[in-house]
Amino acid sequence: MSTQTPNLTMSGSARRRIKDKLASVGVTTGGILVLVALLLIFFYLLYVVKPVFESAKVEPVSQFSLSLSGEPVLLGMDDQQDIGYRFSRQGGMDFFSIKPQSGYPVGQVILHQQLDEAVTSVSITASATPMVVFGLDNGTARVVQPGFLITYPNDKRTTQAVVKSPLGDEPLVLDEQGRAITGLAFEAKSDKRLFAVQTVDDQLALVAQEGEENFLSGEVEWQTNHYSMPAMNGHIDQLLLTPDLRYLLVRGGNLLSVYNISDLSNIKLRSAIEVNEPGAQVTGISLLSGASSIMVTNDNGVISQWFEVVRNGQREFTRIRDFQAEGSVRLLAAEHSRKGFVTLSGDHQLGLFHATGETRLLSQSLGDVAVTSLALAPRNNGLLVERQGGFDYYRVKNHHPEVTWSALWSKVWYEGYPEPQFVWQSTSASDDFEGKFSLVPLAFGTLKAAAYAMLFAVPIALAGAIFAGYFMSAGMRKVVKPTVEIMAALPTVILGFLAGLWLAPFIEQHLPGVALCLILLPLSMLAAAFAWHQMPRRIKERVPDGWQALILVPVVLLVGYGCFAFSPLLEDWFFNGNARGFITHDLGIRFDQRNALIVGIAMGFAVIPTIFSIAEDAVFSVPKHLTQGSLALGATPWQTLSRVVILTASPGIFSAVMMGLGRAVGETMIVLMATGNTPVMDFSIFEGLRTLSANIAVEMPESEVGSSHYRILFLAAFVLFIFTFIFNSVAEFVRQRLRDKYSSM
Repeated sequence: MSTQTPNLTMSGSARRRIKDKLASVGVTTGGILVLVALLLIFFYLLYVVKPVFESAKVEPVSQFSLSLSGEPVLLGMDDQQDIGYRFSRQGGMDFFSIKPQSGYPVGQVILHQQLDEAVTSVSITASATPMVVFGLDNGTARVVQPGFLITYPNDKRTTQAVVKSPLGDEPLVLDEQGRAITGLAFEAKSDKRLFAVQTVDDQLALVAQEGEENFLSGEVEWQTNHYSMPAMNGHIDQLLLTPDLRYLLVRGGNLLSVYNISDLSNIKLRSAIEVNEPGAQVTGISLLSGASSIMVTNDNGVISQWFEVVRNGQREFTRIRDFQAEGSVRLLAAEHSRKGFVTLSGDHQLGLFHATGETRLLSQSLGDVAVTSLALAPRNNGLLVERQGGFDYYRVKNHHPEVTWSALWSKVWYEGYPEPQFVWQSTSASDDFEGKFSLVPLAFGTLKAAAYAMLFAVPIALAGAIFAGYFMSAGMRKVVKPTVEIMAALPTVILGFLAGLWLAPFIEQHLPGVALCLILLPLSMLAAAFAWHQMPRRIKERVPDGWQALILVPVVLLVGYGCFAFSPLLEDWFFNGNARGFITHDLGIRFDQRNALIVGIAMGFAVIPTIFSIAEDAVFSVPKHLTQGSLALGATPWQTLSRVVILTASPGIFSAVMMGLGRAVGETMIVLMATGNTPVMDFSIFEGLRTLSANIAVEMPESEVGSSHYRILFLAAFVLFIFTFIFNSVAEFVRQRLRDKYSSM
């Protein structure tokens, strides 16, 4: 026996060392893997977000020689950028190949047509597929449109260029006297077409065609009416019609006259505005995508944006922002589906801008040869430039122009808004919709929801933790602590469901009762404590030490029930039976049924177990010799609690609060179901909100992969990651300082 004992001891020691080593390696490996996972998440979010901040690029792809006659008025491409087209002021219409994929050699003319009549004016519509109207010298006009027929013979895509006549092959009579048309504007809707016509003697008139479906034949019959315009002084340089057929814009020099033509029988001059820069001359006006904004170009390189703003109950065109090009602006081409535009200043300086972002994305020289025309591709990813003797084709990399630092974090003045605002609105049913991606309302909603949740949870959780860890008896603590901790296992989707469908309507119907509870519950607890203190000793001794808190349970239940039972009577007495109406109409406070109050209660209920459990462990873990020594020196239990226990447990208590805050900031399902998801910025407890996490959960399924919306949602996740990182870092720093300060106690 004596000879085997050392061997057994050495063998057991060796096994323990191996186990210790394996445990150490396992813990270290697990910790490293956690850090690696966090870093991978961090870098993946950066990887997805990075493209939105990349600079715009215009890269040359091809250059070919092609001489076409006439002065260009319209340049464009098909969706695939295989075929380009060019319409001239003299009535020429040419289609030519840009890429070999078109089936033709690059630079070859595919189709050429020429109007036989004498063209005296030209107008182009603002639609994505523009129509060209040629005004003729006999008072008539022809409307043509570039078109492309795509077929797949032998499973190979083939594009054929055609010139369409969307309004018929016959010329349209615009001036019954047969005078030459020297100025022209045209826009059309499904049931209405409108021409603004300037004749050779500077007379201006409107020609409207209104369609009505014949209920027998099913054909649309068009009726033409002529309307005279108010007399105008001065020369007319430019005419524009808005696609909604609401306004006619007439520019004469630097003066822009806006006519309201929504009622053609009562045409009114809406406003007359000097739109030039001081000391400069206007070179042209254009409509931005959506036709809500007017872009005014000047010969000093300044481009100004104007749109309607409601002021004093009236809508008026207002100068919103300016852009600076390099030299006199000769050409401006708007993007087809975004609020961007390109300019040609001087002879060959290209500028790429985004209106809402108020940014110049690119400034680049196109060479030494003078440029005569340019056009963006329908998908805004290509640029066709006509120069003397040929064409240049460029690839445009400008995927996310609307995403800028100012658009994400600063106020932006959007079209139709009375002033700059923080707005999150990612989708709309309108084709002309502009995405609004301010993260400020979402970050504000996240912090607001967390603040109200912590305001509700922290006092209850910490008070309960201190009482359970210091005053409560061991038997009662064995029941209370596991019960509270079980609350943490409740699915948050259930809490959100109850908050949205039961709690929110209940509180709306019992608003006076809620206010009464906030007053009477604390008072009733104090009254119950005072009454207990005044009771005879023989009665108090019947309740075991540490079980006195049970006395408050019936008090809280009875007072709470009484407040809500008495609520309808209070509402009739003081609010004429409608407390919500009093808040909304008399106090002027907006009231949403699913509001911050509901979120504070529901999310606070979810956060309480986390804070309670960690704080209670910290209080309960205070060494007994500290409390016993304090009591032995004559301190009261409350003095011991405030000057010994809480100070010693302060690192754990602070960690509990910060853990609860981290849980509240990242909560998704409760705020998703109980807030109304309205991205507004208001501290009111009666208004809803939208948080970063809820926004990601709501909008990620509907976002297009790779789009600006998609990447900004990942940016929102990155911001949420940064929030939690900051909170945890601050919490650890403060906890460590508290631990160092009070560890010697």
